Amino acid sequence: MNARVSSDLELVGEIKFGQVGIANLRVKQWDVDRLREELRQKVTSAPQLFQRAPLIVDFSHLPTLPSLESARHLIAMIRECGLLPVGLAYGTRENEELARQLDLPLLAKFRAAFERDNGESISAARAEPIESVRKIEPASKRAPVDSSNDDSASTSTYSDKPVRSGQQMYAKNGDLIINNLVGNGAEVIADGSIHVYGALRGRALAGAQGDEKARIFCQEFHAELVSIAGVYRVIEDIPSELRGKPVQAWLENDKLLLGKLV
Repeated sequence: MNARVSSDLELVGEIKFGQVGIANLRVKQWDVDRLREELRQKVTSAPQLFQRAPLIVDFSHLPTLPSLESARHLIAMIRECGLLPVGLAYGTRENEELARQLDLPLLAKFRAAFERDNGESISAARAEPIESVRKIEPASKRAPVDSSNDDSASTSTYSDKPVRSGQQMYAKNGDLIINNLVGNGAEVIADGSIHVYGALRGRALAGAQGDEKARIFCQEFHAELVSIAGVYRVIEDIPSELRGKPVQAWLENDKLLLGKLV
């Protein structure tokens, strides 16, 4: 009898909030036809990244919010392109009402890494010439962080297990150190830097909370995508001088650069 009562009191489902990588679509001009072509091109060029990827739609940079009919047309178009809109960004009353009418959640606190704190624009990096890294500071020489009295202080997350396809690993408030490989279709995310002492074949997103000083290091570079503070590069054709080599990625003048570890 007691066992049955205990069983009845157990939760059937449990909800927890975690860290997920969700793309943000900032609609800057109301041109559905052009946007359709842009999205189709992205999905075609990097299907492993964009096909059926969750997407937050941000109307905040338009002069006025679209009508309900126009917004529904846009959401349907995005789905036709292969992406999955899961909500609207920002929290004005009008935006909240539009989200309700679209039957989508409003993520009022959602902020993609489009802007600096002073409002300057950060654009996604275009392909840059490969440059060698002149100087690299070993992780062992970095100043240690005392986190004994500060729950938000930087800490490192270490794993010696491979991150396989479909898996995601996230390091909150610090670096992610993986003493193994990251497989195709896997995703590693860190608020700080990412260190992979093996092959990096999936996606690596460092500086997830906007840290532009974060870097990505790996011993064998085969990445599908690398991102730092929201600035990303899809690696469609890895240059021969970098493929399978020790590589690092970093931001410089709002551009994401790749270079050999020397």
